[in-house]
Amino acid sequence: MDEIDPQLLRVLRAVADGGSITRGAAALGSSQPAVSQLLARAEERLGHALVLRGGRGATLTHAGQVLADHALHVQAALTAAREDLDAVGGLSRGRVRLAGFPSASSALVPAVLARLAATAPGVTTTYVEVEPPEALELLRAGEVDVALTFTYVGDEVGAAPDPGLVTRALGRDPLALVTSAGASGAAGAALAGVRSAGTGGAEAGGGVGSAAVDLASHSEARWIGGCPRCRGHLLASCATAGFVPEIVLETDNAAAVVGLVAAGLGVALLPRLALATTVIPAGVRVDPVDDDLARRVEVVVARGAERVPSIRAALDAVRSAAHLLDGPLPR
Repeated sequence: MDEIDPQLLRVLRAVADGGSITRGAAALGSSQPAVSQLLARAEERLGHALVLRGGRGATLTHAGQVLADHALHVQAALTAAREDLDAVGGLSRGRVRLAGFPSASSALVPAVLARLAATAPGVTTTYVEVEPPEALELLRAGEVDVALTFTYVGDEVGAAPDPGLVTRALGRDPLALVTSAGASGAAGAALAGVRSAGTGGAEAGGGVGSAAVDLASHSEARWIGGCPRCRGHLLASCATAGFVPEIVLETDNAAAVVGLVAAGLGVALLPRLALATTVIPAGVRVDPVDDDLARRVEVVVARGAERVPSIRAALDAVRSAAHLLDGPLPR
């Protein structure tokens, strides 16, 4: 039986991701003729067509896709073998490349990296901040080892699971409505009306309410949107509440959102993780909303990656930091 070269799996994955042999070769730091020759030899040896070449690029055949789907966890297994061999030799080394979303950067990530530094001081760690879709693309491309992501209820509808990735839930990150007594125009009237009705019992000067706020009570307010996925979730949540929000400002910087709210320029939905490390100025109020609007925080790795000692240590560090998802909303 002909053996399958791990390099072939990497080439097929690169061609699939790039959409052409030329782009796949460039991603691997190789030449187009060299990759074409490797594929031709593999097709002849294995007895299967692996790539369909066309005028606009190249796509994988079913046989090629079957092999490409194994690329990530085969690479993880090879890395695990290298690190296991190093461990046998008494070496303590490894590498973990972590990706995470912005609000995890100031809350979860420092705890994860500190834990890794304490428990695996020989492991080199790097971190890149990207939104979840980009983090998953980096993971599929083998450019990061561990991705911290989040999903909202309904995100999985119509989405096919990736057989090359393993996702584990860490906890829930509740959302809160951030408002200010200084909001102007229709927004100010709506907010004043809600506060005079006593949502949660906090004074209008600022604070934290205890009862969940109905988004519909702010249907006339001006809204501040976040990243594209968060903005989409805001639109969907408001639609469920029976209105279309007037989004007048957009930023995915939590501190900037709170500053805009404090200036009376609008209201916003922010996750607890983002609020946990953000200074809440006087006059800004943070109120819980329906728990069904919370997002799920998850950690994602390539299938089989847990066999790599350094990645296993990183996952342990991530799980140890998951308790930061618990707790009350900040005042």
